Amino acid sequence: MLSKFYKITLLFCLIIFNQNIVYSKSFNKKNAYNYFSALVSIEENQNDESLKFFNFSKELKESHSTYINKYVFSLVLSKKVNKAINEIKTTKDNQFIDFFEAYLLLIIDSIKKNNYKEGLDYLKILKKYENEDNYKFIVSNFLNEYLNLFQYKKIELNPDNDFGKMTLINRTLQKCYLGHSDTETYFENLINYNNEVRDSRYLFFYANYLISQNNHIKAKDIFNNVDPINNSLFIAQSKKWIDEEKYETFKKIFSCNNSNDIIAEFLFIISNLYAGENEIANSNFYFNLSNFLNPKFIFNSALLVDNYLQEQDFVKAKKTLKNFTKENKIYYWYRVKKNAQIIFEEHNKDKSFKYIKTKFDEIKNPYLKTIYEMGNAVKGYEKYDLSIKYYSKVLSKLSSTSLIYADVLYRRGGSYERMGKTKKADEDLIKSLEINPDEPHVLNYLAYSWLERNYKIDSAMEMLKKAYNQRKNDPYIIDSIGWAYYLMGDYKEAEKLLRKAVQIMPDDPIVNDHYGDILWKLGKKTQASYFWKNVLTFEDTEKKMKEDIFYKLLKGPKNT
Repeated sequence: MLSKFYKITLLFCLIIFNQNIVYSKSFNKKNAYNYFSALVSIEENQNDESLKFFNFSKELKESHSTYINKYVFSLVLSKKVNKAINEIKTTKDNQFIDFFEAYLLLIIDSIKKNNYKEGLDYLKILKKYENEDNYKFIVSNFLNEYLNLFQYKKIELNPDNDFGKMTLINRTLQKCYLGHSDTETYFENLINYNNEVRDSRYLFFYANYLISQNNHIKAKDIFNNVDPINNSLFIAQSKKWIDEEKYETFKKIFSCNNSNDIIAEFLFIISNLYAGENEIANSNFYFNLSNFLNPKFIFNSALLVDNYLQEQDFVKAKKTLKNFTKENKIYYWYRVKKNAQIIFEEHNKDKSFKYIKTKFDEIKNPYLKTIYEMGNAVKGYEKYDLSIKYYSKVLSKLSSTSLIYADVLYRRGGSYERMGKTKKADEDLIKSLEINPDEPHVLNYLAYSWLERNYKIDSAMEMLKKAYNQRKNDPYIIDSIGWAYYLMGDYKEAEKLLRKAVQIMPDDPIVNDHYGDILWKLGKKTQASYFWKNVLTFEDTEKKMKEDIFYKLLKGPKNT
């Protein structure tokens, strides 16, 4: 449904056109209405609607300069890449395809057909638009490298293409394409880029290359140190394929000897960059181009799912999730998790829990990562007894030296604490700290649980100071240490800290409640009432807290 604002805008445009300010015979009232309706639909993220209106105004294709631009973009968003390419090719007057995306699509079509010379010809025109924004510059320059690579079988380094890790990714894929002897070195540099934790996505590409060289032993070795839980969905599934010696699966998904697959990966990177800046339409545009070149890379669809969820487009998200079939167990579990999230977002918490519990119980011999994530999921549903069950199962299968062992203890301890089993909670949390003594979130959680019990206040304060020194902008830690000062009677210091916490997290019920209590102690009763009343407006305020707030508004905090 069109918003009131856009309806008014549309009406205004129609009035103008009725006053004979028209560009051509085709730009009549009917076409104008459908064209502007298409534009409005795009603005409201209703791409299916936009296509309908574009099709109703097809007469504008040969007479209106921006029509074909918007129409083609909409076609790609609907995964109709071939049709978008055909619309460009059949446009009679080239003045109407005077935009970057038109020539990008023609280049993609040329690469699809392995006609790299034609692609280079289109690139000469594309470069006219490369300075319109940074991403267009990046796309243009790397496509230039790749097309020359595919046509002439050599790497031509462009000094302008120094984009840090992105440059290294593309250099590695170029080396891989040519089968250079230093390809492995490039992969090693890539997965350990900037001394970061090993880049999970490129562990797959490295393993894929090694498998293509029939070096299965080394391919297995690169996954030896991958934690069975603390890794990405993609790597968990890849490790499972390796463990099961399903080497052909790697080859089916991607080959660096295939120009389509390489460009698909490059376009996927661009899609990710746009998603990171919350430019969802551009992200989806590049994703669909990537998928057009390499539809075999099913995992990539996870980005599209996240984009749809960002836009609250649950219908398309659920449709895309169907790509994650039972054939690959971990991928399928991802589908279950996301479907449960969608059901929850549709305001049906009980149905969401029943769905994920039923689907989990259907899985025979679930992967350890799946059990761990189920523990996290049911904890979110406040089914703490169940979460303890799953965390305990994970701990029984994990080595105490595992990187994730302390984290699971922390999570199980939190579940015990929520159930009021404070002794068991303390045991788990203290044991977690014995493994990672400086972990700020565990320090904060244990300390705050002690504050709530009025237990070991001095020790809790020491832990909180330690956590705060590491995370001075973490609102939860700021709240905790501020509350500790409150309990110790230092209201001025407490007020300073809670003021900071409420500025960072203004919609948090606990932070607002605490700040109100502190302000009351300082004699600022009007201000205290303001923050308490805030608590009553928040959706996630628990019933018990609301009852306490009503009491405070009438009589002030208890024990004052």
